[in-house]
Amino acid sequence: MPNGPSLHRTPCPLESPRLFFRPTGREESDNMISILKNRIIKGIVTEPVEAGPEIEKIGAELKELIHKKFGRSFHIREVDTGSCNACESEIIATTNPIYDIQRFGVSFVASPRHADALLVTGPVSKNMALALKKTYDAMPGPKFVITCGDCALDGGIYKDAYYVENGVKNVLPVVLHVPGCPPSPAAIIKAILNLLDITKKRDII
Repeated sequence: MPNGPSLHRTPCPLESPRLFFRPTGREESDNMISILKNRIIKGIVTEPVEAGPEIEKIGAELKELIHKKFGRSFHIREVDTGSCNACESEIIATTNPIYDIQRFGVSFVASPRHADALLVTGPVSKNMALALKKTYDAMPGPKFVITCGDCALDGGIYKDAYYVENGVKNVLPVVLHVPGCPPSPAAIIKAILNLLDITKKRDII
């Protein structure tokens, strides 16, 4: 036999038949019974949630104002510049079945070229400053910037850290701020209405 490593190959543990084990019909049945028992013991652990009459009132005003000004939806481009993602969670919540911001005529878009406003979260990390400027430059005029959350205002908990710009205002002109850490979906919806009220009073759009 030639010198060198053996030609015999040791079976790989991943090739074990156990990897491809499928439960039998009886085992599947037992699993389902176990799940049903847990459901009965725990009961219903969720409750229906409604946005409330205040949101409906704000939404009706928002929808009317958007229709008068644009005759179409109001488009927002959201940019995360280094946040903890709490603000993003609340922004996403505005689009869930509870708040359903789309029914008021507000849409989030993927391209700044389609956006009427820029919604920015995070303290603006150094590596995101240029990307934020490019996003702003790509927007059609007039351009409106809304900051969302304490980090976007002045850096928040990251304030004066070596790698942040301490807020969006140090990079772009800001029209409106939504306070909170994070702000609620209702506060975000109100902020959009406030933005349109500002543009109406200043006759910008």
